[in-house]
Amino acid sequence: MVLFATSALAQAPPPLPATEAAAATPYLVFFRSQPIGREEVAVVRQAEGWIVRGSSRQGPPIDITTRVAEVIYDTEWRPKSMLIDGVVRGQDVTMKTTFADGKASNVIAVQGTPQSKVDAVSADTIVLPNAFLGSYAVLARRLAGQAVGAELHAYIAPQVEVPIRVTAITPQRIDTAKASINATQYAIAIVNPAPAGELPMFVWVDKNGDLLRMSIPSQTLEMAREDIASAAARTATFIVPGDEAVIIPASGFNIAATITKPAGATGRLPALVLIGGSGPTDRDETVAGIPVFGQIARDLVAAGFFVVRYDKRGVGQSGGRMESVTLNDYAEDARAVVRWLRDRKDVNKKQIGIIGHSEGASVALVVAARERDNVAALASLAGLAGTGAALVLEQQQHLLGLMKITDADKAEKTALQVQINNALLGVGKWDGVPDTVRRVADTPWFQSFLSFDASKAMKDVRQPILIVQGELDMQVMAHHADELAALARARKNKAAVEVIKVPGVNHLFVPAKTGEVAEYPTLTSNAKVSAAMTTAVAEWMKKTMTK
Repeated sequence: MVLFATSALAQAPPPLPATEAAAATPYLVFFRSQPIGREEVAVVRQAEGWIVRGSSRQGPPIDITTRVAEVIYDTEWRPKSMLIDGVVRGQDVTMKTTFADGKASNVIAVQGTPQSKVDAVSADTIVLPNAFLGSYAVLARRLAGQAVGAELHAYIAPQVEVPIRVTAITPQRIDTAKASINATQYAIAIVNPAPAGELPMFVWVDKNGDLLRMSIPSQTLEMAREDIASAAARTATFIVPGDEAVIIPASGFNIAATITKPAGATGRLPALVLIGGSGPTDRDETVAGIPVFGQIARDLVAAGFFVVRYDKRGVGQSGGRMESVTLNDYAEDARAVVRWLRDRKDVNKKQIGIIGHSEGASVALVVAARERDNVAALASLAGLAGTGAALVLEQQQHLLGLMKITDADKAEKTALQVQINNALLGVGKWDGVPDTVRRVADTPWFQSFLSFDASKAMKDVRQPILIVQGELDMQVMAHHADELAALARARKNKAAVEVIKVPGVNHLFVPAKTGEVAEYPTLTSNAKVSAAMTTAVAEWMKKTMTK
């Protein structure tokens, strides 16, 4: 691959106005979608160069407090020095680094005991100490103006210099409570030494080259500017012609949604509600940069349906909070959307269908059972057939099978997961489970997911059901489709059941090679949801809801 170090200097990022001071910008840090810290970051332009400085506090599992962080660059973004002073997992750590003659000379003091380390680096390397995520503000500025295939270098201080390759560039719009921000999402790969390999991540940059957000999906780590991280903010990753933003009243808060109707449509239309999967899912169900629901909505609208997609509670522009939410709460939110649709004059209230993906498929079962008079049909996309607890263990065993660890280590990790599951289900204890692990696992949502049982939920569902499964799905394996269909066919009312398996697609219904979660970031935002899947869903809904 051609190195772009020289051209990166010639293609300078957008400058800040010359100033001796700059106000610090607040960022929030999230781990597994939960806030764990805050960083204050300032990028200061001076006559002799640039200074990036700030402070931070990140709770467990990172557990780092940075009292002072400062990286100084010259006018061409060549690093001159770095200072980090803070506390890492209870120990005082100071790191002083100077850059000269192709070397980074470090003096690292832990609890007052200094050690020296020298690493070879490029003249224009980007300094990214792990103790100061605010340093990514420089990466954002250096990415601005780059093209796909460009390669930069970053010094992960004080470890090693690594190449950073730009793999995709996507224009986006982020809507906040005060403004709409035109942003650029850079998908990049940090090329770590073997055996770690490439680490995919995403960086969002505004028109001035300022950092808006960064995300490392495989580590479930994210940092976002405070206004971007607000529940009132939304990133529009995909736009369908005719999209209209609406607010839907729910229980104590409002759900922010997008409705889309076929162009030129009149009268009362058949309508479909899309119910998203697990995690902080926005209305486009954007996963690894792929707007899964955005693409599904586009195809269903083209097939003649009125389509609703919405931000889950506490996500994007929807109200409510995620800390105490359960599957039952998500079902009540979806019911609010269905009832809102029922009362619209442009919707045929006898032709309302719901489509749930992954966790959303489980939610859809609950909604269908409670809304027999308002939901005419149900499509389950990659839905589980057993309990959530069984699925978690199945997923863990699959991932452990991919890891090069001993059988003893696998058994230990399995035993820990079983203990966590049992503790949350009320049939076990937390004794011996690390506090950091318990804080992440012990949530109302996870408890409700573990206790969900598709066999029990299915008994109360009376509507026709379409079960769709990707044959390369490594999150909810293909056998779940057949088992879910068996549960549906065992119902007393004998409502119609159909199973469709789509070859060559993963859990997101996107063409893939392995179907593994680790492959998602490599698919990029250009990945396309299978048209065979969306066509099959549209045709089934048409024939089912017109009977």
